[in-house]
Amino acid sequence: MRKFLVILDDSRECLNAMRFAAMRAANSGGGVAILSIIPPEEFNHWMGVADIMRAEARERIEAHFNVFAKWMRDRQKIEPDLIVREGEAYEQILAQIREDEEIGVLVLGASAGKGGPGPLVTQMSRNAGSLPVPITIVPEDLSKDRLEAIT
Repeated sequence: MRKFLVILDDSRECLNAMRFAAMRAANSGGGVAILSIIPPEEFNHWMGVADIMRAEARERIEAHFNVFAKWMRDRQKIEPDLIVREGEAYEQILAQIREDEEIGVLVLGASAGKGGPGPLVTQMSRNAGSLPVPITIVPEDLSKDRLEAIT
């Protein structure tokens, strides 16, 4: 089964990327893998404190995931997978794509803000020619109706 890999983070644009991935998966018989990456700089503390911070980060990720997963199950009849990795985002995304041969498309949300589409979209786009899968970039301001029409 082909999977759409979508990145779960605290950004506003993440919402439309999640919607797009779930709708495309539902309409094409695919699946959704949701990847959340814990940056390494969050754990530059003593070991005990780092372990507590890591557990708290995972709890936040799982809480966000549960909201998206419920919507995907209820509305799109998709059961997403959650993957949590630690490290630099670009390297972890590439590692996940290489490790899971079912991933066929990377879905990223692009910010509509003045600061540009976001650092992840910028970095992935810059390296798009050497990526092992295509990228779909979903604008933050795309309406639900438009998303449904194009998926």
